[in-house]
Order: sequence, then C-alpha cells, then structure tokens
Amino acid sequence: MRRTLKFLHTMGAIGLMGAMACLLVLLSFTPPSSALSGYALMRAAMGAVATWVFLPSLALTLLSGLLALAQRVFHKAGWAWVKLATGVLMFEGGLVYVQGPMRQEAELSVAALAGTGDPALLGQSLGAEANTLWLLLIVATANVMLGIWRPRLIRLPTSTVAPRLES
Repeated sequence: MRRTLKFLHTMGAIGLMGAMACLLVLLSFTPPSSALSGYALMRAAMGAVATWVFLPSLALTLLSGLLALAQRVFHKAGWAWVKLATGVLMFEGGLVYVQGPMRQEAELSVAALAGTGDPALLGQSLGAEANTLWLLLIVATANVMLGIWRPRLIRLPTSTVAPRLES
C-alpha cells in the first residue's frame, strides 16, 4: 500500500508541477486582450489545462498524501506534517487563485468574443496569475525536497512508559 500511495503521490506531483509550468508558458505567450480572438483561444487553452490537468493532479497529490500520512510510520515525522500544511496551502491556492480565475477568464473571453461580454473586463489578472503560479511552484518544489531528503525539522515526542519506582 505504501508503494502505491508513493507512486500516486509522485505522479500527481509531476502532473501538478507540469501543469503549472505549462500555464506559465501559456501566460507568457498570451496576446493582449485587445487581440480578442487570440486572447480567447489562449485563455480557453489555459482553462482546459487548469481543469483537466492541474485540478486532477492537485486532487491526486493531496489525497494520496493524506492517505500516506494516515499510516503510523509518518505520525512522528515532522517533515510529513510540514508537507501536510503546505499541501493544504497548495490545494487552497490552486483552487482559489489558479483554477477559479483561469476558468472564469476563459468564460469571459469566450463571451466577449461572442459579443455578449465586455472586453474591458479581460486581461486584468495576468500578472497576479503568474505570480501565484510561481509561488505555488516554489512551494511544490519545497514539498518535493522534503519528501526526498526528509529532514528532521520537528522532533515530536516519543511515547515512552515512565519507569516504575520500586519501593
């Protein structure tokens, strides 16, 4: 079971970091929102990557990490608890600051291209999205480093039975 969870966790992390790198590349090649057809096409591609690669990879990584942490061997490992905390941050940041805005901007750009939306609302979050992706990539890299080197960050107390005093 441990090897299966480790495999799933690693595959999820590969997909997650690859999706973030892909989104950063797409962001850097996104035309200005005034070139509406190219902008809408790029934002639709970014929305698809966020929905079909980023989100499932994020879910797989978090779920396999939580199931792995449920095993007794990791209960006293401080690095595993740090990974849990940063994993929760990755999940929240991924949903709130990546998945949601990418999908929303894709929908807005398609609506603007169809003539039912306001093109003035487009392209206001490109810098913030890139900064968020870079930050999440740094956190994901730190998580990989923690998983590989497993440093002793926190020394959790071991449960020992107190010696009995003989009278």
